[in-house]
This record gives sequence, structure tokens and C-alpha cells, in this order.
Amino acid sequence: MLELPIVENKKERTRKPDWLRVKLPIGENYKKVRSLVDEYKLHTICQSGNCPNMGECWGAGTATFMILGNTCTRSCSFCAVKTGRPPEYDEDEPRRVAEAIKLMQVKHAVITSVNRDELKDRGAEIWYQTVRAVKEISPETTIETLIPDVKANWDALDRMISGGQEVVSHNMETVERLYRKVRPQAKYARSLEQTQRTKDAGKRTKSGIMVGLGETEEEVFKIMDDLVAHGCDILTIGQYLQPTKMHLEVAEFVHPDQFARYEEVGLAKGLKYVESGPLVRSSYHAERHVNV
Repeated sequence: MLELPIVENKKERTRKPDWLRVKLPIGENYKKVRSLVDEYKLHTICQSGNCPNMGECWGAGTATFMILGNTCTRSCSFCAVKTGRPPEYDEDEPRRVAEAIKLMQVKHAVITSVNRDELKDRGAEIWYQTVRAVKEISPETTIETLIPDVKANWDALDRMISGGQEVVSHNMETVERLYRKVRPQAKYARSLEQTQRTKDAGKRTKSGIMVGLGETEEEVFKIMDDLVAHGCDILTIGQYLQPTKMHLEVAEFVHPDQFARYEEVGLAKGLKYVESGPLVRSSYHAERHVNV
């Protein structure tokens, strides 16, 4: 999962319950972040994924940077990021991302990317160089990397997570039964193995799922068990919102009380931290996840 989108079509917007209302992005800090993103020609998942928390996060002077372009080689049925054959990546991108993070005085940076399945190394070298550049230019900044599925290229994974980041996240997105519909180019067991290998490399591990796609409570509990069994430390749970009429429809708007129950159960099952709520997204309150 990259960050989840806010609903675009009018029909879904009128159906949304009150607990899914968000504030429009305003304020000087928001304008400053927007200016830096534009000046350094950077991509953010906040924009590409139409994240409902963009106003809050950018207003606080933080953003989730998306490297390796803004065109994904996957065609997941939930995601607002455009799909296709990406252009060549920009080898100067690591420097520009690092300089922007330094200018923003970010204490905790989140970096994510599109899937680059056409690249032999899945973009791992750019990942490594970006993390190293941030650590060199802004050594006081902690980093979470939200990495894509490497399709079992474990050498690429090793390079991707070896730059010195404090947290490595890889999102499961949904329960096992819905994988073919939601993530047709991914495999449930392979994503679990990627989390386990990341944990075995000594990293703090994190994942995220969406609810409201037709899953059952028992299926959510099972994915929690599977993640704990594969070394996951942190889990985020948020409401799926349909980005366009071409994407999967929302099956259910999950009540905040159910999100609270998921948090309680997840902690009882052994997860160290659970961020659960209707507007929770992968990098929401990510600074809290560094030392859990």
C-alpha cells in the first residue's frame, strides 16, 4: 500500500460518514512544503495518492517522498498512482530528496516508491543512495522506508534496506482471500517472507492494511497472526476509499469503534504498536514508530 486516496467521485463523497471528513490543506507550513516539493521537482505520495492527511502532515512540515518517479509498473485495483511503463529514473534524485529534507528540517522522514519491476535491481540502488544521502546531509533525521514488493529478489531487498534507515515498512494491503482482486501482481506469502527477511536483517519492521474491502473480522485477526509470526513490529490499519469509478468500490465504511477493537486485539496478539483509525495511512504519525 502506498498512501490511500480520498474519494473522488460524487456518489461516494455523499455516502461518506462524518468520521471521514478532512480539513482542506492550509497554512504557512503547508505552503512552504509545497514550495520545496515543487522547487526540487520531487514526487510525494501525499499528492500522487491523494492522501486525506496531506493538510495535517504538510501543515506540520512533514511529507512522504516518493522516489523512482510517479508511474508504477503494477496495476493494483485500489491505488490512485498512475500505472504504465516508467521513464528512466533520475540518478540525481537522492541528492535532491536529501537537500529538501534538510531544508524542511524534518526530524523523521518517510520515503516510499512506486514498483519498478522492469529494473533488474527493482530500484534498490537508488533506494540505497537516497537513504545514504539523507543520513550524510541530515544525520539527525531518522528514516522510515516504505518499500515495494521485490518479487523475491532478495539481493535487491538486502541492498534496499542496508542504507541505515531505522524502520522498514512493506504493506500487506489486505487479507489473503482478497489478494487476487486487490493486489493481482503480488503474493500474500511472498510479502510475508519479505517482512521476515527484513526482520532477520535486524530492522524494525512495519506493515499496513486497508479495511472496508469486504474482509471479515476473523480475516483481519488472521493477518495479524501471520504478521506477528513473520516478525512484524508495527501495523497500520485504515479505511479504504475509492479513488475513481475505475477502482474497487468501498464494501463498508468501518466504524471507529471497530478500529479501536482492531488496535486492542493487535496489541494483545504481540504487535508492538498498532495505529488504527479511519484516516490512518501508512506514514501517518510515523515518527511515533521509530522507538517502539
